[in-house]
Amino acid sequence: MLKRFTFWLWLAVIFQLLTGAIHSVGLFITPTAANDTERQLINLMLTYKLDMGAGFHRSMWDLFRALSSCYSLLCLLGGLTNIYLLKKRVAGDIVKGLAGIQVLVFGICFGVIVALTFLPPIVLTGLIEVSLLGVYLTSNRTSTT
Repeated sequence: MLKRFTFWLWLAVIFQLLTGAIHSVGLFITPTAANDTERQLINLMLTYKLDMGAGFHRSMWDLFRALSSCYSLLCLLGGLTNIYLLKKRVAGDIVKGLAGIQVLVFGICFGVIVALTFLPPIVLTGLIEVSLLGVYLTSNRTSTT
């Protein structure tokens, strides 16, 4: 089972869609403060608008949500692409190429997340990366059937 790339590809799909769904929930939650310092910081993040030039005025919270939504969309794109590969029963060499691209992209993403975030996104992105490496390493061994 661990030698079949379809197992690893389905595992990657599950982790990508799960991570995207979990992360997108955070887009709809406003942070709450535990003390006065956090309250002031959150208030500034939510209300203070920076002049971004060309008539754009955005808060740090707007920028944070934009980047967070991009991570959810990256996971969704990866998961849907992998579902498409599975449904079309694409040849192993094509799967290996696309898995290699995803290994590179999610690997860079994983490095950034390890350096700048906290445990849940680190673990979930690490699981995505491990499953994509499994796809890449096993995709020449078996067919999709």
